[in-house]
Amino acid sequence: MHFEGVPHTHSDSVSPVEPPSGVDYIQSDIELRKLFRSVKGERLLAMDTEAASFHRFQDRVYLLQLSSRDSTAIVDPLTVTDLTPIGNALSDPKTEVVFHDADYDLRLLDQDFGFHARSIFDTRVAAQLLNEPGIGLAALLDKYLGVKLNKKFQRADWSARPLSAEMLSYAATDTRYLPELRDILRGKLQEKGRLDWAEEEFRLLEQVRWSPAKKDGTEFLRIKGAKALPGRTLAILRELYQWRDTTARRRDKAPFRILNNQAMLQLALTPPRDLAALGRTSGVGQETARRNGKSILAAIERGRLVKDGDLPRVKRPSRPRHDKEYDARLDRLKAARNAVAKRLDLQSGVACPNGTLEAIAREAPATQDDLTTVPALRRWQAKEFGNELLAAVASGKPKTENGNQ
Repeated sequence: MHFEGVPHTHSDSVSPVEPPSGVDYIQSDIELRKLFRSVKGERLLAMDTEAASFHRFQDRVYLLQLSSRDSTAIVDPLTVTDLTPIGNALSDPKTEVVFHDADYDLRLLDQDFGFHARSIFDTRVAAQLLNEPGIGLAALLDKYLGVKLNKKFQRADWSARPLSAEMLSYAATDTRYLPELRDILRGKLQEKGRLDWAEEEFRLLEQVRWSPAKKDGTEFLRIKGAKALPGRTLAILRELYQWRDTTARRRDKAPFRILNNQAMLQLALTPPRDLAALGRTSGVGQETARRNGKSILAAIERGRLVKDGDLPRVKRPSRPRHDKEYDARLDRLKAARNAVAKRLDLQSGVACPNGTLEAIAREAPATQDDLTTVPALRRWQAKEFGNELLAAVASGKPKTENGNQ
C-alpha cells in the first residue's frame, strides 16, 4: 500500500495542517480516489474511527484512519464528500479489515454511511480469547511491540477543525501498528488452536448494525436515584430532563455539558425559586444560571404545576414466578462454566457469558442438537464444552427405575 504522492488540497474553511511524517491527510474526493487506486490489490487494511460523543449530542464519524503494513492515511469525512472507496474496501470479502474493538466503529459506519464489513479481524477479541491480562490497545502494543500510546487525546473534540498535528499523530497511531499486532495475535491463536473460535466471533461482527435507542418518555428514570423519588419530584426531574435533551440537541452538545445528572437531581429535590438560588446549587454555578437560568426555572415550574393525577409513577415489574428448577440448573451451569474457564485459561465471561447460560437454563437442552438451537451459544463453545453444559443441565433430572434420566 503506497500513499506517497497523494496531493493535499484543503477546503477554504479548513486551515492547512502539516500531517505527521509518513502519514497522508486526505481532505478531498480526488485524494481519496487516488489513494484507493494506489492500494488496489491490497488484502489487509487496518481501520479506526474517531467520534465525539463526549462533546456532541449526536455521535458520528469525524475522522477515519487507514493503515496497510507500510503506510498510514487519515481521512477527513467533513471535507471528503464521497467515501465510497472506503465502503467498497470494507465490503470486499477479499480484503481483511483489522480493527481494535470493532463493535462501535461498525455501528457508526453503518449509521453514517451504510457501510458494512465482510472480512474482519478484531485484535481485542483475539486478545480476549488468548486471555491477555490487558486487552486494551495500549496494553497490547506495549507488551508485543514496545510502543507507548499517548492517551492525551482520548476525549478530544474530533469534530473541531482544524485538527492539530499532534492530534493527527495520535489518530495515526491507532492503526499504524494494527497489522503487525494482528499477525502476532493470529499466530498465537493458531498455536493454541483457537483461530476458528476467533473467526466465528469475527463473522458475527459482520452482522453488527446501528440500533438507535428507543425513546418512550421515561428516559429520565435511568438517572441514578430517580426511581426512589416521589411523584412531584419526579415531575420536576422529567421536565428538566426534557429541557436538557431539547437544548443539547439544538446546540449539538453532549447533554452533560448542558447540565449534569447530579445537578438535575439536586434541582428536583430542592427546587430553587430564583436565579440567585439556582446559581448556588451544586453543579449549576453562576455561568449556567446566567445563560440558561430562566429556561431551567421554567422547567421546574412546569413540574410544579403538573396535576396530581398526571404525576409520573415508577412502574414496578411484576415478580416472575419463582422457578426453583431453573435456578438450580443455572447454578450448575455457572459452576460447570467456571470449571471450563479455568481449564481453558479464559475469563468466565469470555468462555460463556451469564446471558448465554440463562438461555440454556431456560431451554434445558438434552442433546447436542438441542444445544445448537440456543441462539446465543457459539459453535466453538458447543464443540469445546457442550458436553459439560449438557451434563450440568441433566444432573438435576430425576432418574427412572432403570437408572436413566
